[in-house]
Amino acid sequence: MFHGADGITRWTYDELLNQARAGARALLANGLQKGERVALLMGNRPEWIAGAFAVAMAGGVVVPVNTYFEAPELEHVLRHADCAFVLAQERLLSHAYLNQLEALRPELPFLRVLVGLAAEKARPGVLPWDAFLEAAAGVSDSVLDACASGVRPADDAVVIYTSGTTALPKGVLHAHRPPALQSWRFVRHLDLDQTARVWSAFPFFWTAGFCMVMGATLAAGGCLVLQEHFEPGEALRLLEEERVNCPHAWPHQLAQLESHPDWARRDLSALRQVEAFTSFGRHPSVHVEDVWSPRAAYGLTETFTIISSTPASSPPPARDGHQGEVLPGNAVRIVDPDTGRPLDQDEEGEIVVKGPTMMKGYVKVPPEEVFDDDGFFHTGDAGFVDDKDRLHWTGRASGLIKTGGANVSPVEIEETLLRHPGLKVAAIVGVPDAEMGEIVVACVVAHKDAGVDEEDVRHFLKGRVASYKIPRRVLFFADDDLSLTGNAKVRADLLRELAVKRLNVSAS
Repeated sequence: MFHGADGITRWTYDELLNQARAGARALLANGLQKGERVALLMGNRPEWIAGAFAVAMAGGVVVPVNTYFEAPELEHVLRHADCAFVLAQERLLSHAYLNQLEALRPELPFLRVLVGLAAEKARPGVLPWDAFLEAAAGVSDSVLDACASGVRPADDAVVIYTSGTTALPKGVLHAHRPPALQSWRFVRHLDLDQTARVWSAFPFFWTAGFCMVMGATLAAGGCLVLQEHFEPGEALRLLEEERVNCPHAWPHQLAQLESHPDWARRDLSALRQVEAFTSFGRHPSVHVEDVWSPRAAYGLTETFTIISSTPASSPPPARDGHQGEVLPGNAVRIVDPDTGRPLDQDEEGEIVVKGPTMMKGYVKVPPEEVFDDDGFFHTGDAGFVDDKDRLHWTGRASGLIKTGGANVSPVEIEETLLRHPGLKVAAIVGVPDAEMGEIVVACVVAHKDAGVDEEDVRHFLKGRVASYKIPRRVLFFADDDLSLTGNAKVRADLLRELAVKRLNVSAS
């Protein structure tokens, strides 16, 4: 179900199948070869879901593109993934995607077909959505069935781009098995069935939206309520009118919902799978006990979400204080982060993992740079495993900032700020925040008499990095305020302490 500018779209499962098959035949008619990569650049709308299944049935590889990306990030992802097809909507919020893609096309040597959804005008080199689907008539159902039957669980299926410890987003390559397996696992973890009516603010281009929301809802036979992009007033209307019983939102989005003028007057009494202590649980029309929480889980983009979990409907004593039992098929080790030596039960170290939902690797990165000699992936996260085989995550050993559910690489922003003419030093840290988990904070040293202020730095980043990567705060320091390492690099740990103190927040 989708509430869009043209009204309400409601699809049955049969209609979704028909739309996906039509899309798959259209891809084949336009020359898609097995293993070629197809980018999806859309908000959470029906065409995204049909498109993802269409690519899979036709033997292609789905590349979900972050809709927050600006032109430089779009170019990197589409070029790095060697995308042959792009299925993109005309625009979303302030982003004019087709304009951006037309300008980038000379830099994308492998791009053959650009399909425009809801294009406002005819564009040379852009295939309108209706014309794209009309080409499906040239490919029979029997040909599509033959292509689909040749797709195996171990074939390349999806490339998810996520921020890493390097400056640019990296492509995480998965086979078909991980998203399928994890979607079914989330049915059990979230206690879903055919009565589920699921709404989420999570975008489909990240693994949580892909399988925790879309995949799990469809696997359970439930109803998926789509909102193209998160807007709190519209979200509240959808929650009420569609009688949603299983919503998903990040803490900062919950705060926006609760502070919206419509919050108190909306009837959200259908909600049942919500945590009692959250905004949803506190709503005047919602009456739930502390009987459901999905927090006992741990996962990564590299494992297509969870590698440990405890069912959300478990009683609090069984689900609190850990991230769940290690799921069948997964092997988890805790190792000394400096030596790689395996540690004993209850000893804290770096979490390393391998298993059936592990990625095939990073795009264009040799496997020996990704996995150790035993085939384990080193997560960069810290934790331990207890005597009941429950995983305890205790923090991130890497420098990534987790803000509002998104991973942000400090290096990417720092390298962008190197181009600011008024700054001579720029370091990015994450500072704890009650709503966002962490906020991105820039710690900078300006050139003398540069006249640079906080808004100037933020404005410089607009259009160069995605909006959620732009620092919420910019703190100015003198040269001698910053502690340096022996190789003249800023000490991130000490700088974070300075930022926490300057902003007068708790460090934990």
